[in-house]
Amino acid sequence: MATSPPYPTRPPEHPRRHPHWWQRAWVRYGALVTLLALSGLVILALVREQTGTQGFLVGLGLAVLPVPLLIAAFRWLDRVEPGPWRTLLFCFAWGACAAALIAIVANSFATRWIATATADPSGADTLGATVIAPVVEESAKAAAVLLVFVFRRRDFTGIVDGVVVAGVTATGFAFTENILYLGTAFGTDQLTGGSGIASVTAATFFVRIVMSPFAHPLFTVLTGIGFGIAALSAGRHRGRRALLPLTGLLLAMGVHALWNGSAAFGEYGFFAVYAAFMLPSFGLLTWLVIWTRQRELATVRAELPAYVMAGWLSPAEPQALGSMRARRIARQHARRHAGKEAARTVARYEAYATSLAFLRQRGRRGRAGADFVVRERELLEALWQRRAVARPALDHAARATAPPVPPWPGHGRYGPYPGHGLYGYAPTAPVLTPSPPPYHAPHEYLPYARPRLHP
Repeated sequence: MATSPPYPTRPPEHPRRHPHWWQRAWVRYGALVTLLALSGLVILALVREQTGTQGFLVGLGLAVLPVPLLIAAFRWLDRVEPGPWRTLLFCFAWGACAAALIAIVANSFATRWIATATADPSGADTLGATVIAPVVEESAKAAAVLLVFVFRRRDFTGIVDGVVVAGVTATGFAFTENILYLGTAFGTDQLTGGSGIASVTAATFFVRIVMSPFAHPLFTVLTGIGFGIAALSAGRHRGRRALLPLTGLLLAMGVHALWNGSAAFGEYGFFAVYAAFMLPSFGLLTWLVIWTRQRELATVRAELPAYVMAGWLSPAEPQALGSMRARRIARQHARRHAGKEAARTVARYEAYATSLAFLRQRGRRGRAGADFVVRERELLEALWQRRAVARPALDHAARATAPPVPPWPGHGRYGPYPGHGLYGYAPTAPVLTPSPPPYHAPHEYLPYARPRLHP
């Protein structure tokens, strides 16, 4: 039976101080859940008051349509190092409840105040939509990104994490806003007798659900990219690191203001902004995120071989873990031969290995935190505990995705050693290691990888 890795003896720890009651995790979680629940109840009452019960139900049924597609898209982007579902649930709830409540209250108050001060209700509505709303709404959504960045730092390591957190938050916000707009449009049709494709509801559905379901995520993703670049810059350039999220937030506000003000550019202003700015921006950001994801896979392939040299990983694993196709094949192989729990174990193994590769990269670049060695040891332990299930699946995936080697002419039918496989590969039996290797982390025997820790 395998034993746990023989780690170096830890220095004696100082006696821990018991945290105050407000510092306990369950108190914080309870307060957060209570805040979101109260915000949800209040926003539900406000939206229902403005749309009516029937309008609310119609708006809810139509507004929910793009949500699964957007969540699935952001989850797909996060497949290299998937974050926990509880973080995404918090982000969606914050956008749908807390951020939406802040926006409704602040926008209404500011618009009424401007209308009273200027005695121009029409001008107040325009100013509120183009100036007040972008500032309030993007700030409210950015609060969720900031909270995850500060309190879930391990889950926030780069640009893709910022995009996913910001995008899911904005998806929740757009969901609530669409209920309000679609419910109000349905109420207008009930009063005017509009129906069919000429109705206000149909026009609102086409603009908000069909043409621009990505609008709010696109705005807030700019804030997320700012936080993501700041996460990559951890440990140095503190002033620049603080300005990056602010720059992203200001860009999000500017793009949001341009989108809201497009109706003031003439009869075809909305379509001009949509075609000339929104679609190219959406395409550019999509390319950036996919390119970043490919860079992450390259990081996995480049950093994990050091752990192969140390004996923690098998030689085939870095290449398999650096390919999304090979990862999928490994999970399918485990599910087919050992069931759903085995597939989940392989998925967790892949996530831990990816986190290990990113941790090593940060340490090699001098961006690791003070808990570098502790975190590395935790990840290695997690991998070792799951190796019995994950390694056969990953070895199978590596063989399935390996490029074929053409046979050598004049050396038998399949290569220089007849009978050694279809492409000249000699099948090898897995090497069973009874116990894990001694804990000599790669940064201990590779001088260039020693983490340069900053106070």
